[in-house]
Amino acid sequence: MLVTIPDILTPEEVAYIRQVLDGTPWVDGRVTAGDQAVKVKNNLQVPIDSAEARELSTIVLRALGRSAIYSTAALPLHVLPPMFNRYDEGMTFGAHVDGSIRVIPGTGQRIRTDVSTTIFLTPPEDYDGGELVVHNTYGEHRVKLPAGHAVVYPATSLHSVTPVTRGSRWASFFWAQSMVKDDWQRHMLYDLDMSIMRIRSMLPDDDPAVTGITAHYHNLIRAWSDL
Repeated sequence: MLVTIPDILTPEEVAYIRQVLDGTPWVDGRVTAGDQAVKVKNNLQVPIDSAEARELSTIVLRALGRSAIYSTAALPLHVLPPMFNRYDEGMTFGAHVDGSIRVIPGTGQRIRTDVSTTIFLTPPEDYDGGELVVHNTYGEHRVKLPAGHAVVYPATSLHSVTPVTRGSRWASFFWAQSMVKDDWQRHMLYDLDMSIMRIRSMLPDDDPAVTGITAHYHNLIRAWSDL
């Protein structure tokens, strides 16, 4: 399942994040890559233990907390602190799958990476190339969104970032362990919740159709959740 979320960050948040990033040292992105990904990764990242990364991560996490669409798409149990990367001219990231287990910095707690998220921080007209390409059984899905928009997709997906040929592409990226491990089950729950929101806009909450379908949604989460 691939879900785009418009304006998960406000314009003011995007502007502030970019202002901080503009004065932040960047390091080779391969420092966080696995044995295979390091061979195809060519980008820059903000050190995850820097004060700037911690401050900006908090802003992104706060934005996730107010997004009903992110909550229903990811059903997050744990969210890794968001990180920040950039692709300058000539930089790219070849096809890869993200590592299945990551450690929350400073805690030693390991989480399973079920859901990947990228939040674009650069207006698409400011750079050429730099599309996120998600590969699945239905083909390639190329994603290049306005600044502040997010894309959520399964961490199990093979994905890549095409070479930047002009400008610089900045983004926040992170993973979540979902309460529902299986992507197809999460997909069905997402579609069902979208239908519930639609029905609730047309019928009162005490209508039997609303209470019935809502009960099914929560009972499926009880059956499928892994807590």
